[in-house]
Amino acid sequence: MLQEAKKNKSANLTDAVIIGVLIGIAIYSAVKNGVGLLSFIPLIYIPIAVKNKKKNKGLEDLLKERNLK
Repeated sequence: MLQEAKKNKSANLTDAVIIGVLIGIAIYSAVKNGVGLLSFIPLIYIPIAVKNKKKNKGLEDLLKERNLK
């Protein structure tokens, strides 16, 4: 279970980096070309990141309940 928590920690960091890069691309695209398709790419990935966060929340709660974290 602790190994899975370590994987989740790196997955959270990866999600944050991906969202940051996508937001950067969207801002650059909006400034350079106006609002277009690339401006909405972060909106496509955000539900995926939220689903991952909800999945990880259950494991975090279980670890906290067992005083392992």
